[in-house]
Amino acid sequence: MDEFLKFAYEILSQVVYNIAHLLAALLKVFITGWVEYFLIFKTYFPTLNAVGKILSIILMLILIAIPVLIVLLVVKKLVLRHQLKNDTMDNSELYKEIGRLNKQVLNLMEEKNSILALKVNAMGGTEKIPYMGASALIDDAIPTVGNVTGGASAEAAATGTAVTANVANGAVVKAVLEDKPDVVHRFPKLTLVDEKYANYVQPQFDNDISLEDFVEGYRLFAASQLHLYYTPEIVRRFVAGMAASKLLILEGISGTGKTSLPYSFSRYMDNPSTIVSVQPSYRDRTELLGYFNEFSKRFNETEFLRALYEANYRQEPTMIVLDEMNLARIEYYFAEMLSVLEMPSKEEWVLDLVPTAWEGDPVLLEGGKIHVTDGTWFIGTANNDDSTFTITDKVYDRAMPIELNERADAFECEPHPRCEITTEHLQYLFQKAKVEHPVSEAMLENMHKLDRYLLTRFKLSFGNRIIKQMYDFIPVYVACGGTELEAMDYILARKVLKKFESMNVSFVRDEITGLINYIEKIFGNEGMIDSKDYLRRIQNLY
Repeated sequence: MDEFLKFAYEILSQVVYNIAHLLAALLKVFITGWVEYFLIFKTYFPTLNAVGKILSIILMLILIAIPVLIVLLVVKKLVLRHQLKNDTMDNSELYKEIGRLNKQVLNLMEEKNSILALKVNAMGGTEKIPYMGASALIDDAIPTVGNVTGGASAEAAATGTAVTANVANGAVVKAVLEDKPDVVHRFPKLTLVDEKYANYVQPQFDNDISLEDFVEGYRLFAASQLHLYYTPEIVRRFVAGMAASKLLILEGISGTGKTSLPYSFSRYMDNPSTIVSVQPSYRDRTELLGYFNEFSKRFNETEFLRALYEANYRQEPTMIVLDEMNLARIEYYFAEMLSVLEMPSKEEWVLDLVPTAWEGDPVLLEGGKIHVTDGTWFIGTANNDDSTFTITDKVYDRAMPIELNERADAFECEPHPRCEITTEHLQYLFQKAKVEHPVSEAMLENMHKLDRYLLTRFKLSFGNRIIKQMYDFIPVYVACGGTELEAMDYILARKVLKKFESMNVSFVRDEITGLINYIEKIFGNEGMIDSKDYLRRIQNLY
């Protein structure tokens, strides 16, 4: 045992000696050794040349900087640790601030719900309807007419009390409360549409009218009843565009009647259009269709959705106007609708609103889906200036653009009545026009020649979608009183040659002159005026 203690003492003493020797060496390196360093520097400095003196000074500065930097780092770390150790601030103030903000949120929700309650009470009835506020955050039960109003709603429903609701166009619609007061109506605006058409009587339709009379009748109605004037060519293009696509884009300078054209046309068919003012903030489908609010358990409905739903009740054509549609990117907020309208089967024209169906949902919603009827047309107005986005080829290919760059001259005429026409009969007139006025073989041959020329010289082509629209547009335009060459001229200028705007025209400016000459060669010098004027304008513009 004595030998072990002796061994332990010697080895531990050697360890302590080495540690002390190391600390002494470190102390000498960074502190006490500077006397020796400066003596060496003083001894050699006078014997060095100019370069050696400079290098020796730099070396000494580096040796001084190393310990100074180490000391600064150590001091900084000690100060930081001291501050953290003496910091007596806790999280109580933070928790108080979070609680205060939560209280403000609840107060804002109460204020919003109070405003909504005022709107609901303004709908009519003798009983004031309280509105659920902050309880919506903690209650599991879905608020219903019954559990919010108590027996008042049940009594009103039993007596068939009528209430009125203001809709977007200012009209007042009478509605009767449901027999089941506890049924949740998460689509209140669409439910009002159901009530509006519960006892609706369809008007007497004029299903014997021809397309030419239909077009001329509209011009006379707009002029005599609304003091709006349009040339026959514009109206023919509009009606033929309806035959070719469900999306029409009205372009042109301000004040030429882009918005008033679909508005007055829908008045002519006695089914006023819904005008949706597109905002620059539109980015997705919820801007048009709305969204489901998880707090209120209601669907935030839009006028676009209401018009889309109401079209399922109407036999007349329905027009939904997207005013200033290129203030936002169309391919963003209208993307789903573009895809739906491309579906070959009309049965596939459906949009998902909610994942599942609830009792009390609108009658014509099937499994939370809304059907886009074949009688619905979307009319967009567009200005081309610095405040708008460029309409992409994806949208143009699917739409039928119509330019309005000048106002028609006013004319006097006798008052002309409206025309009650069904979508079914209008579609029949479109099909009849395709049978009676098919595109001629000569026109098809010239079209194929021009297609090969464009493909060879400019890498442009008519494309399958444009050809299909051409087969729909030209016969209807002819049936409306126009000529085949005028219709072909318009399709070429607005659907094919418009693609020049996305090309570097400066490289093909000379080729455009050859294209104009080729068009005159196959269609004649007097034909295709619109296309040639468009090419000359593009050539001079770029």
